[in-house]
Amino acid sequence: MDIESLRKDMVAAMKAKDKPRKEAISSLISAVKKAAIDAGCRDDIPEEMVDRAILKELKTAKEQIDTCPDSRAELKAEYQFRYDVISEYAPKLMGPDEIKAYILEKFAEVAATKNKGQIMKAVMGDLKGKADGSVISQVVGELCK
Repeated sequence: MDIESLRKDMVAAMKAKDKPRKEAISSLISAVKKAAIDAGCRDDIPEEMVDRAILKELKTAKEQIDTCPDSRAELKAEYQFRYDVISEYAPKLMGPDEIKAYILEKFAEVAATKNKGQIMKAVMGDLKGKADGSVISQVVGELCK
């Protein structure tokens, strides 16, 4: 995903007068810009950075849904809508089977040590933004048994 696609979709939402969708996309653009400024690449934002920012926002939206009390149905619906919009832009993450195959293919010698810390250290750099960390940890735990 690139930031220009997000900007075009935000303009389309503005023209359609879809305020909730526009606000959700606008928050994504803000998060991407903030990450770019923090990394020092304000003008040329790489797609990996955009994907990482989107995944971070998706996680935040999920936490908002989970922590919202059931008595606040309208707020929960608003959070759910925001989560749904963000998930449209989120990159597809690898599943447990894909992660296991990737580890056994690329990191066979490290996986053979059965040292969870070493495997996680080697794998996380490659799979950052491509798979959920908790799923990676679960797969590595199974490999170390």
